[in-house]
Amino acid sequence: MKNINLIMKELHSFLILWSTQSLSLLGSSMTNFALVMWTYQEKGSALTTALLSVCSYTPYIMMSIFAGALSDKWNKKVTMLASDTFAALCTVVVLLLLKSGQLEIWHLYCINALNGLMGTVQQPAGDVAISLITPRKHYQKVSGLRSFSNSLVNILSPVAATTIFAAFGLDAIIYFDLSTFLAAFLALCFFVEIPIVHELKDKGESLLQSAKSGLQYLKEHRGILDLILLLAGINLTASMYNAAFPAMLLSRSGGGEGALAIVNASVGIAMLAGSLAASVLPAPKSRVRVICNTLFLSMSTENFILAFGNSVPVWCLGAILGWIWVPIMNANMDTLFRSYIPVTMQGRVYSARNTLQFFTIPIGYFLGGILVDKVFEPFMALQAEDSLWITFFGSGKGSGAAMFFMIIGLLGVMTCLVFRRDKEIWKLEE
Repeated sequence: MKNINLIMKELHSFLILWSTQSLSLLGSSMTNFALVMWTYQEKGSALTTALLSVCSYTPYIMMSIFAGALSDKWNKKVTMLASDTFAALCTVVVLLLLKSGQLEIWHLYCINALNGLMGTVQQPAGDVAISLITPRKHYQKVSGLRSFSNSLVNILSPVAATTIFAAFGLDAIIYFDLSTFLAAFLALCFFVEIPIVHELKDKGESLLQSAKSGLQYLKEHRGILDLILLLAGINLTASMYNAAFPAMLLSRSGGGEGALAIVNASVGIAMLAGSLAASVLPAPKSRVRVICNTLFLSMSTENFILAFGNSVPVWCLGAILGWIWVPIMNANMDTLFRSYIPVTMQGRVYSARNTLQFFTIPIGYFLGGILVDKVFEPFMALQAEDSLWITFFGSGKGSGAAMFFMIIGLLGVMTCLVFRRDKEIWKLEE
């Protein structure tokens, strides 16, 4: 009990920030999930829903490299408060357009782009803030707790969003989102102290020089760079998965909004279990080995089960086998980065990481939407009933997306195998 009280005292600021920000994340995730359903109901297109994420990630990636330099110079608390407020104002705009009957899909594209732009400074500021308020010895525990809350959000948001959307409509979800923002804003503003480290405020470098220093650090530390590139490859596969996933589950026989919510909840349950494991497991002898093994297990299971499965229980099994490893990978990756990269460089390096690691996400969403709508669905629609493809992937709308899951499963496995042989990554263990 004494040890628990000591840990609670040492993590006091983190626990307040983590719990309230997680609540706000739940509200935002419910809104995002509901907007995907609303968009698909309006257009019935995988590409249309995928473009929501493309619009979010493109400005985020393009500006992240510079935003990290600003993040290292700016007050972390003020940056987070300003970014959260801007996101809330964008949500208010969506609500006003919805209530006036004028909400269009292109409005959501514009708002997502603006939110993505603000996220470029919010995300590195938040990451560095966690390092500043958390004792080094608790890094893995904190990473596990953050994965835990993200997993809980993944469980609750699809079920809650689907239920509220069906019963009360999109505007009720937005009201809940805004209330959670207010709680997080007040907690951060009045109850969380984030130390100001003056060494982070570089007085001599220009913005361009500061941005270059993050890239230079990665160039000089190839193991970290290659790990980031590994995740960029995985993100390409994962974003194509995300583009095809709602199209398949909302369209296939036995699917629909309920099926989408149940499978998404299974993802959350799997990540919850993985997060609990990451929080209590001792530090491994080789974090690199854990990262490589968990990514391989994730890539070699879910996509293939989704491709060949044809019922909600099978899809849920695939979701659990694919996602249970992700929090363990994230916790080890996060601990490795926080321990290896000096805190005075983290904002710039994390922003350079964001640009390199996430640039494949809008590409993957766009490719996934295009390939499902224009290649795989038309291909499956032309197949005869006795075709081998119909035997494997079924018939009707959604069968093309199922076939696409097999392709991205193969791509994910190949990515893991290629980077597993990278000698620079393994040098991080020396």
